[in-house]
Amino acid sequence: MIGIIDYGMGNLHSVSKALERLDLSYFLSEAPAELAKAEGLILPGVGSFKDAMTLLKEKEQEAFIKMWVRDGKPLLGICLGMQLLFEGSEENGSTEGLGFLPGYAKRFTGEAESGENYKVPHMGWNKLMFQQPDHPLLQNTEEGHVYFVHSYVIDTKEEDVLIATSDYYREVPAVVGHKNVMGTQFHPEKSSQLGMKMLENFGKVVAEGSKKYE
Repeated sequence: MIGIIDYGMGNLHSVSKALERLDLSYFLSEAPAELAKAEGLILPGVGSFKDAMTLLKEKEQEAFIKMWVRDGKPLLGICLGMQLLFEGSEENGSTEGLGFLPGYAKRFTGEAESGENYKVPHMGWNKLMFQQPDHPLLQNTEEGHVYFVHSYVIDTKEEDVLIATSDYYREVPAVVGHKNVMGTQFHPEKSSQLGMKMLENFGKVVAEGSKKYE
């Protein structure tokens, strides 16, 4: 059973519908006591990093999520939810994140190294380039296009957390993770067969349980 964390800023409907299409059992909740009954969690997100962290604290979800990860249970962050997995963001000042992965969310500059200007946000279909093709999220998939909508991008020096990248005038960490913590910058539920397969693969990770991460 997958629990979708409802903190007031997630793309809950589209994620829920995607899990339904995959015949994956799930429920929505904002209550840590209820979410604790799940075997895997999804942290969705659309909007401001700072607002998201404020809500996670107010709803006592931050401490619960950190305990969940310490216990070795699977967690998948989507879009803003992926960025929240990192150390922090420069959006609206400096805001501390959940700190599971090394790196910070920084705004696209809008100017490439060549001097060319480009549009922000990064919105549309871009190709994934697999860095860790054997990762559980990428099982039985091939490099293809997925759907992005974001103005901030993760800046990290730790290549070990990069499962797949994309390119939008710079390298974009697109699928990230370490052990039981995973995330996608793009929206897998809106990314056709490739994205849906990754959600299905997360369902398989959840079914395997937390023992593999102990």
